[in-house]
Amino acid sequence: MSRVAVVTGGGRGIGRAAAEALSADGWLVVVAGRTQASLDETVTGLPHQGLAVVADVSIAADVERLFATAVETFGRIDLLFNNAGISAPAVPVDELAVETWDAVIGVNLTGSFLCARAAFAQMRSQSPRGGRIINNGSVSATTPRPFSAPYTASKHAITGLTKSLSLDGRSLGITVGQIDIGNAASDMVEQMSKGVPQADGSIRAEPTMDVANVASAVVYVANLPSDTNMLSMTVMANGMPFVGRG
Repeated sequence: MSRVAVVTGGGRGIGRAAAEALSADGWLVVVAGRTQASLDETVTGLPHQGLAVVADVSIAADVERLFATAVETFGRIDLLFNNAGISAPAVPVDELAVETWDAVIGVNLTGSFLCARAAFAQMRSQSPRGGRIINNGSVSATTPRPFSAPYTASKHAITGLTKSLSLDGRSLGITVGQIDIGNAASDMVEQMSKGVPQADGSIRAEPTMDVANVASAVVYVANLPSDTNMLSMTVMANGMPFVGRG
């Protein structure tokens, strides 16, 4: 039986790398995102059959359509990589627009909840029952950067969501874990190599790592047996100022 994965934020960066790695491992991959052209580029590069679905994960109707399309095309869902995420400008909290806060929480947290909700509904009802969810937590789920309140709050919340869903999924054969990623060289962290604010007030460049290393971790976790969960994993550029930050 073919294994089917849904990867959100699959049009570029970590999502594209994960989709490519899963496809190379034999998975049928559904990539979701907001830009048709970038999703099509991802699917074109997959070694096995893939599907691009334009969807905004912060919109419930889009998420429902995404999962319905995936099941209609491939028959089931075995894996959700909850990867879609956005950041906010690094500004003092009193200068941050409320609309920016809402947008970050909407994609990073509400979007992850909506996708997990849809995945649970499918995974608990399909035969054979069950599946796996991997949430992209970010190292910001543990330690903030300066002026990062919305992103950090959303990622701290992802940890709570992961643990709660992991508990709720036990009796359903659904395993839920979280990969906290640090300085993978995607578009979102391009600025790292140019210099970013540090806790001591300085601006310093930070090391990055290839997104392929994150993709390998996703494939590893995806292939764990159903009686085994990886609740929390950190994959980070070794030289980044995370352990002992500040």
